[in-house]
Amino acid sequence: MTRLSKTLIATAAFAVIATSALSEAAWDFKAGMAYVYGGPGKMSAMAMAPAEKNHEAMMKHAKKVPENTVFFTDNGTLYSASGRLDPTGNFYVN
Repeated sequence: MTRLSKTLIATAAFAVIATSALSEAAWDFKAGMAYVYGGPGKMSAMAMAPAEKNHEAMMKHAKKVPENTVFFTDNGTLYSASGRLDPTGNFYVN
């Protein structure tokens, strides 16, 4: 195998490992950022406009997410359920 082939294989393997590790990481929400679900496989994050009027407009339509809310997808649709997951991934209703 050439050096280039070995490098490409190592890079691809690292990308697979990094992607799976990222998907298991906890969400890290930051103040001033908006996180948008745009449909199957479409998530984005962007800085919100800092104006007080913008914040008030968003809060007028906002709903607080209850504790122990589980988010998941099924056939490309985002769902939420009230409950919790144990360390093995089994779901339990509160």
